[in-house]
Amino acid sequence: MTPFLYSLNSDTSLETVTQCPVCGNTTFSPYLSCEDYLVSNQKFDILECQRCSFRLTNPRPDSNSIVAYYKSDQYVSHNDNGGGLINTAYRLVRNYTLRSKLNLINKLTGKPGKILDVGCGTGAFLQSCREGGWSVTGMEPDPDARAIAREKLQADIKPNLEALAGAETFDIISLWHVLEHIPNLNESIIQLRELLREQGTLLIAVPNSDSYDAQLFKQYWAAYDVPRHLHHFTPSTIEPLFNKHGFRLVKQLPMVFDAFYIAMLSTCYQTGKTDYLKSIQVGLSSNAKAQKTGNSSSLIYLLKKA
Repeated sequence: MTPFLYSLNSDTSLETVTQCPVCGNTTFSPYLSCEDYLVSNQKFDILECQRCSFRLTNPRPDSNSIVAYYKSDQYVSHNDNGGGLINTAYRLVRNYTLRSKLNLINKLTGKPGKILDVGCGTGAFLQSCREGGWSVTGMEPDPDARAIAREKLQADIKPNLEALAGAETFDIISLWHVLEHIPNLNESIIQLRELLREQGTLLIAVPNSDSYDAQLFKQYWAAYDVPRHLHHFTPSTIEPLFNKHGFRLVKQLPMVFDAFYIAMLSTCYQTGKTDYLKSIQVGLSSNAKAQKTGNSSSLIYLLKKA
């Protein structure tokens, strides 16, 4: 299947997506205009497919210029030492969530096996997996984060999926808040399917732009994270995307802590100062509403080969 197409703007650092990666439609409607609060303070548009309602940042930085938008000490997944109260809280919660993630994959397989973590950052999750008896492989495109992961794990961390071509297959392939960063969705999903064992599980964790907190904060919702987040998934769009590549969705799980973390960042973007009380209230409300709707702030999708 052909990956979606794009054309370059007159500003050659930007590219415009011309075809929806989910349904192939070529017409889009404006959805939101959001600011990059992390690095550039530039505005980027989010468009919505007129046929399937898939949302994407469009136009977006091309593959050469996108690198600059990750260069921030506050980009916590690529930096083990970033400061600030929010990032400190993130790391404290991460210690708990790492154990939860390890418990999840152990339940999926019954015993430790082989795992590939795509977009492994500085290798925190893979380190937990290795300590739990798993054979670990990582992929991380950011050279600085990749170097940290290599030193931490004493393992060869690949720079891209192409570098894994012909590798052995895996029991689990995980993408923890990574799919939204990948430009060529269809091409990448094909590669992931080839790397997954027949009875293996593909684990995708992404923000949900149909969540209560996304609708509340609108353009200030931190999980839009333009332009680093190229795609903005919902349950109604992620399932058909993977179905057309021979996957079936077997389970959908909430990421409860994400609602609080995202709300803290969002209140800061909205007013210039983090409102911790409001963040707790929004997190609680988002999770409560998600129990009825399934629209958690972030979701884990467990997929199997059909």
